[in-house]
Amino acid sequence: MAQGWARGAPHDEVDLLPLSDGGPGFLDVLSRALGGTTVATTVSDPLGREVPAAVLVVERAGRRTAYVEASQATGLHLLAADERDPGLTSTWGVGQLLEAAVEEGATTVVLGVGGSATNDAGAGMLAALGAGPASALARGGLALASATDDALPGLADVIARLTGVEIVLATDDDTPLLGLQSTSAVEAPRKGASPEQAQALEGALGHFTDLLGRALPSPPVELLSGMLRRLDREAGAGAAGGLGYGLLALGARRVGAVARVLRECGFGIAAARSDLVVTGTARVDWSTLRGSVVAGVAAAMLETGRPTVLVAGECLVGRRERMTLGLAGTYAVAETRVELEAMVADPVETLAARTARVARTWSPAPAP
Repeated sequence: MAQGWARGAPHDEVDLLPLSDGGPGFLDVLSRALGGTTVATTVSDPLGREVPAAVLVVERAGRRTAYVEASQATGLHLLAADERDPGLTSTWGVGQLLEAAVEEGATTVVLGVGGSATNDAGAGMLAALGAGPASALARGGLALASATDDALPGLADVIARLTGVEIVLATDDDTPLLGLQSTSAVEAPRKGASPEQAQALEGALGHFTDLLGRALPSPPVELLSGMLRRLDREAGAGAAGGLGYGLLALGARRVGAVARVLRECGFGIAAARSDLVVTGTARVDWSTLRGSVVAGVAAAMLETGRPTVLVAGECLVGRRERMTLGLAGTYAVAETRVELEAMVADPVETLAARTARVARTWSPAPAP
């Protein structure tokens, strides 16, 4: 996009500010913005194979914060198309990443979640931390249906060990763990689940929540009302195939990933000194309208009074829906079948060419 803008409006000064929604790229974006130390490690992918990963450790005012990108262990991109099976994939590797962050002396661990291939309610992660045997918890979501009452003997010890660590679940996904709009019903099919498998996963995760609820050392309580919290119904519990639920069970608090990244990257300062902000995404669909980088950027820019335009690969929602974001303009790389084929064949050049045309529209060359 920057190359295309420079081509279409060479008289403009372009500042690059990569952003993330907590999914793939989360660590790269924060490392560029915050500096810190990148600690390399090796973890298990969704099918148990070793893959390289990292934890970003940042020192601030005597506090040590570790940033974790869960998709390094659970990402859909780690699997070939014929390997995608949310009934078998596990979050074990996320537990390894969390353990690595704690071993680095972090007092706060921020986990960005998104882009996952898993649907196990964080059971594999809990097993990796020592909450229970891998044979019961780390064989994927479907295997949780047969988990017994003694599947989580070490959960209380894990929670006690992490008491001094603030765990932050960074996600804008407000999907609940269970129900008609649950992670199994909505997200699992996108990860390769059949309708029958999605229904089976819903039942397996429901059984797991019963077991975990009884294994918790003390039931979670709402601070204001004193009522018991239903973690499976909380917004974000279904994030990353229910990984959010497992983190909430460990005492995590949820924050919006996009808002956190905007703040850490100094977006407000960059926006204030800009005349125009250009953002991008591969596809504009209903999910783009909330909880996305595009939505976060557009909302932040409304406070400045400066325009925001969006360049996307495809636009699958109407103009009226796009207008709810407050965008000054939306431009698709591919609007016809021929353009779509060209974009797939050469995504870099087609994106640059479209952005160049947008640049000439929004920033024509000044008069001599």
